[in-house]
Amino acid sequence: MDAHPGRPGKQEPGAAAPGTERIVELEEEVSQLKEAVTSHAVVDQAIGMLVAVGHVTPAQGWDVLREVSQHANIKLRHVAELIVIWGGGGELPADVRELLEATLDRYGPAQLPEDPP
Repeated sequence: MDAHPGRPGKQEPGAAAPGTERIVELEEEVSQLKEAVTSHAVVDQAIGMLVAVGHVTPAQGWDVLREVSQHANIKLRHVAELIVIWGGGGELPADVRELLEATLDRYGPAQLPEDPP
């Protein structure tokens, strides 16, 4: 055991190395930024699908996503993921599909195709 525990150059057992806490903070921030970029890409893809099938502008596509998310009580990113999956040949849950069609109808007549675009 060290007779001088507070002495410079010596680290107490269990103490974090200098700068370790900052490194952990930066790694967490990088992880959050990567997730945000991925989320942004999925949302943009979903907006593109709404523009194509719903004949709305990109700004209206954003509004449609936001409204469906709020009324379905589903995170916007998840709604976007469902739309992108549907566009790739997947299923769109019936409740989300109904909300999506109703919301798109407020921006002009829209009927989603039975099969993904």
